[in-house]
Amino acid sequence: MAPSTPRLRRDRFTVTLYGCFVVWGWLLYSFNPSVPLLADDLGISGAQAGLHGTAMAAGAILTAFLTPRAVRARGRRWTLVLACAVVVVGTVVLLTAGTLAQSLLGMFVLAIGGNLAISGAQPGLAQHHGAAASAAVTEANGVGSSIGLLGPLAVGACVAAGFGWRPAVAVTALLAVLTAALLGRQPVGGAMTPAERRAPQDGTPTPDVAEVEVDEQPRRRAGLATWCFLATLVAAISLENATTYWSTELVIERTGAGAGIAAATTAGLVAGMSAVRFVVAPLSLRVRPALLLTGAFLVAIAGWAVLWTATTPAVALTGLVVAGFGYGAQYPLSVSLLLAATPGSGDAAQARATLAGGIAIGVAPFALGALADQVGAHTAFVIVPVVAVVGALAAWGGGVAVRRSAQVASVVDADGSRVR
Repeated sequence: MAPSTPRLRRDRFTVTLYGCFVVWGWLLYSFNPSVPLLADDLGISGAQAGLHGTAMAAGAILTAFLTPRAVRARGRRWTLVLACAVVVVGTVVLLTAGTLAQSLLGMFVLAIGGNLAISGAQPGLAQHHGAAASAAVTEANGVGSSIGLLGPLAVGACVAAGFGWRPAVAVTALLAVLTAALLGRQPVGGAMTPAERRAPQDGTPTPDVAEVEVDEQPRRRAGLATWCFLATLVAAISLENATTYWSTELVIERTGAGAGIAAATTAGLVAGMSAVRFVVAPLSLRVRPALLLTGAFLVAIAGWAVLWTATTPAVALTGLVVAGFGYGAQYPLSVSLLLAATPGSGDAAQARATLAGGIAIGVAPFALGALADQVGAHTAFVIVPVVAVVGALAAWGGGVAVRRSAQVASVVDADGSRVR
């Protein structure tokens, strides 16, 4: 009998963890369009305002070291509630900042809290849903980015009403408080892992994780898959952030559009990313996620081609939407595949993903911007399909490694021992 298709169960645990993505999505998409307004308020330059992205990357890198230790020491529920509390503190510091240093500190603290929430929630969703992990993680990111789309509208409404940008960003703290309250009601156990009773000194798995002995060849192939999916994650984050930062410059350079219209086209990228996640989530239960991930990078190249050759804002918007269809699937599929390739070590794998993502956020936009200063945005954007090709090859290679590892691990001889 053929195995049944896994189903995504949207139970209370799942919906509660989705709240972490809502908090992070609202923060990102309400604060990013507020950066120029913040610069005006503080009387700082655009370059100085851009340091908030660096502060965000620094917070993500630090969180990579904090998350697995926090989950191990105090459990997942405590870690996620703490993350929401840190988000509230960071929001208050950011919104009350009167100097650049205070504002950067607020963003640094916010990045710690937001990344701690996402880094704690994604392994929890993966563990809770098992074979349906790819659907859960993808849908969670889709919920976050979809809610985040309301952020720019909220900023615009608050500014138009004369309240400035701060009330819209302040909603982040309210969402964090609500999410923390829901998390606090979740029972400890299962994917909401309790704290360890003792910390292993030799690197052995925790008592609640079943240890499965595997042969060296499947282990090596699993290691190859891990590196491949880590590479796809870096490519995905690099593409998204570099495009988000600099597509406005490309649209202005190629179409002659005004800054306002050019900036508005970026919403097409976010809209495409949000929409495709709700399609890919159920699709990943029927089609191999690695195959979908490979295709997502190819779709991103198609979107880049439309954007790169555009001479009108409408065509550029179309290209960004198509690129968003590719970008939107890349990160959640990369994370879910990375977690699946490291059973029993989800939080450690997520920590590596957070570290790599933080570095990518800090490097990719800066590198593309520096290149654009030298050769222009149009020529600099040629790096986008290069990174996408690398991501596609890594996704394909990771999928091959996973399948071969599964085939080797499933071969058992007559007396029940594994055959290498």
